[in-house]
Amino acid sequence: MKASISDHILASAGALFYREGIRAVGIDRIIEETKVAKATLYRHFPSKDHLVAAYLQDRHERVIRSLEEVLNEVPSPRDQLNLIFERLHEKADSPEFRGCAFALAVAEHGDSERVVTVARAHKATVSQMFRALMERAGVEAAQPAAHLSLLYEGALATVAVGRDPQAVLTARDCALFVFDTALSSIKTAEKGRA
Repeated sequence: MKASISDHILASAGALFYREGIRAVGIDRIIEETKVAKATLYRHFPSKDHLVAAYLQDRHERVIRSLEEVLNEVPSPRDQLNLIFERLHEKADSPEFRGCAFALAVAEHGDSERVVTVARAHKATVSQMFRALMERAGVEAAQPAAHLSLLYEGALATVAVGRDPQAVLTARDCALFVFDTALSSIKTAEKGRA
C-alpha cells in the first residue's frame, strides 16, 4: 500500500527532526527531502509547529504500540517490566539513538503549546502504563509506579547525554528492585493481617 502524501511528509520530516533537531531542520530542507511543493506541504501541515506536533503524535502512537506489544507478549507483570527495559536497551544500543524525542522536542520547541501538550500527554500515557502494570501485579499504591516511570525517563535522559546504553540495564535492575520490594511489602502486610 502506497503511503499518503501527508504520511510521506511526516515520515521524512520526523526522521530529520529526530536525527538533526527541530530547529536545525527548516521547511525548505523538508521540501527538498520529500520532493513536494511548498503549497502541498502547507496544505497538509499549515505550519512547522503543526508538523512537529504531528511528528510527535505519530511517534507517541508508535511508542505506545511498541509498549503494548511487550505487555501482550509476556503474561507476568515482572517479565513485562523486564522486557520493557530490554527493548529500550536494544533501541539505545544504536548509533542513531538520541534519547527521548519528546524531551528533545520540548527542549528545542518548548515555546509551542501544541508541542508541549503532545509531549505531556505522551509522558502521562507511559506513566499510566506503569501504573496499570503495577496494579495487575496487585500493587495499588501510586508511588512504586511513579518510581518505575522515573527510572524509564531517567534511562532515556542518561543514555542521551552519556551515550552509554548500559544505563538502561542499570535502570532495569532498579525497576525490578522497586517491583519486588513493592510486592514484598504487600505480602508482608497480608501476613500481618492474617
